[in-house]
Amino acid sequence: MRLFIAALCAVSALAQAPDFRGSYSVPLTEGALRYADPLKDDPITRLQARIDSGETRLEWDAKFGYLPSLLKALAVPVSSQALVFSKTSFQLSRISPSAPRAIYFNDSVYLGYVHGGEVMELSAVDPERGGMFFTILQKKTAKPRLERGDACLQCHVSPNTTGIPGHLVRSVYADPEGYPLMTTGSFVTDHRSPFAERWGGWFVTGTHGRMRHMGNVQVADRDNPEKFDRETGANLLSLDKRFDVSRYLTPHSDIVALMVLEHQTKLHNLFTRAGFEVRSALILQAEMNKALGKPEAEMSDSTRRRIENSAEILVRYLLFADEFKLDSPVKGTSSFTSDFPALGPKDAKGRSLRDFDLQTRLFRYPCSYLIYSEAFAALPAPLKQRVWARINDVLSGKDQSAAFAALSAADRRNIREVLDATAQNIK
Repeated sequence: MRLFIAALCAVSALAQAPDFRGSYSVPLTEGALRYADPLKDDPITRLQARIDSGETRLEWDAKFGYLPSLLKALAVPVSSQALVFSKTSFQLSRISPSAPRAIYFNDSVYLGYVHGGEVMELSAVDPERGGMFFTILQKKTAKPRLERGDACLQCHVSPNTTGIPGHLVRSVYADPEGYPLMTTGSFVTDHRSPFAERWGGWFVTGTHGRMRHMGNVQVADRDNPEKFDRETGANLLSLDKRFDVSRYLTPHSDIVALMVLEHQTKLHNLFTRAGFEVRSALILQAEMNKALGKPEAEMSDSTRRRIENSAEILVRYLLFADEFKLDSPVKGTSSFTSDFPALGPKDAKGRSLRDFDLQTRLFRYPCSYLIYSEAFAALPAPLKQRVWARINDVLSGKDQSAAFAALSAADRRNIREVLDATAQNIK
């Protein structure tokens, strides 16, 4: 009965939210998610197995502890560094505008480093269950351990994460000490967000022309926080005058890395939520078929709708249907803009879904690189089949709806050619 009620709630949520926004928090210990089950297949769990076997050894650095070695072991680029000065982490006593927290990421791992912190925070994307959260003591030891913990779920399971264990980039009004002014609200940002709502409480290095964001500035007037001076934080190339940058692996908090970070955190959440919705629907369908003596393959209209609705949410986001249009070119300050596209894969013409545009949009070929990810590969088969069918509708030109009007005929052709050359083994 609980599963049936949850399924009805899910159908209602899907009908109301075009991207699961505001969705109820899913049951973590039962049904389709089973979050508390033993770890099985995420990059951090695999790394711990290599440490235990002696295959991998984490080296201790006198200045940064295990940070450099962990980044190397998890293939996380240093150039992905993004610096957040708002006190929005459980190590908040050590975070401030003079001592920001550093975030590093790749396609499936996030790592948080606080200067002088007792632990480092890590999370990995489990292909089916979403964000898995870990800490490692910043203390030299023979065999360091990456310990799983659930304390992070207090903030990382909410409507802001689509109700599943997930990740988010949050933009806040932060005071001179870094405390977020909670009475003024905040923004959870992704590639659809207006530029003016992004990166409050973050440092941002790079140029962005006449566009303005919320980064690099603290709010002094608590009564009128929205009236802070955006100009002082605009087009900042160096953080040398803001804090001691020698305490960090690089002096950058690259604007392009931040744009990629906010794109992928949302998509990871959508993958997890869509997978949960469809797995729940299939479990319920199997129970109903058994109870009613129907064939195992029987699928109700309700189940089909849940698959189709979940797929549509994914396709719109994968193809950047509602992306904010840049009014000015964007340029970062680190090597991230060249490091990221080099990861490929590329077609015979050298094109990659990771290639940047940065003139009017984030990517040159607007189809997310996370289509190659383990999280996408692990989606339930009926959902993945529907996603590919809808992508083909859009790229072939069959779907000319307003939702995908930003994709020109050349865009659709280029994306299709890149996918045909690089994604055959995942379709």
